Amino acid sequence: MVQPLLPDGADDFLSHQNMLVVGAEADDGRLWASLFAGPRGFVSAPDDVSVQVLARLAPADPVEPMTRRAGRLGLLAIDLETRIRLRMNGTSTPLPSGLRLDIEQSFPNCPKYVQKRTVISLDGTPSEPVAATSVSALTDDMSRFVSRADTFFVASASETGDPDVSHRGGNPGFVEVLSPTRLRWLDYAGNSMLMTLGNIIENPSAALLFVDWTTGATLHLTGRAEVSWSPSRAVEFEIDEAVLLPRSLSANWSAPILSRFNPPVPAAG
Repeated sequence: MVQPLLPDGADDFLSHQNMLVVGAEADDGRLWASLFAGPRGFVSAPDDVSVQVLARLAPADPVEPMTRRAGRLGLLAIDLETRIRLRMNGTSTPLPSGLRLDIEQSFPNCPKYVQKRTVISLDGTPSEPVAATSVSALTDDMSRFVSRADTFFVASASETGDPDVSHRGGNPGFVEVLSPTRLRWLDYAGNSMLMTLGNIIENPSAALLFVDWTTGATLHLTGRAEVSWSPSRAVEFEIDEAVLLPRSLSANWSAPILSRFNPPVPAAG
């Protein structure tokens, strides 16, 4: 399924997207994940081996510096309305108003566990600077942000540092806050490619992105992940730094229609 070019129909699919998730490695070796948002057409495929992104991240976004220079990025185009998603990894080149990704890996993912949402309003990237809150452990408000989430995105990297970014979804509460510096979630059965888990086994560096779909706030976490296999397949994530960007996205989405595949969340003990 993994190919060094885009699949048939990718140009049409990408041209209809309002959001694009990105994962990248910073100069200090830590991974971060973020989200571009824009009007339809801001993502395009000039040919079958490259993707063009005409958008910028907020200046305070931890991924923003990595999008303004040549390097390696992981991208995820995910259509929340149709639950279709496409992962694209490769080498990035900055453009005057965005970037171009030369594809080295491209592959679709199954639609399981994607909560259906539609864009209500979309005004583009905020023109005013966004003040970031950076802490080494989750505040109470950040913990509630995570505990209420039905969706997050996880960036991982291979042993050689090649980034990839993927989606995780479930009923609210599927991400467990074990402590202000440690999270846990069950890894539900998907299409059995296990790209993210394979990366984590090789390279524990990882990043998580949580989105407030109503306000456009984003919570960016960087740290280290570990896979446990018993009694159920799960991932535990140790937080090194958390960055909260209030209203970093000038976009609002509808309330979710939860996926019928979401397993029930056990009641809190």
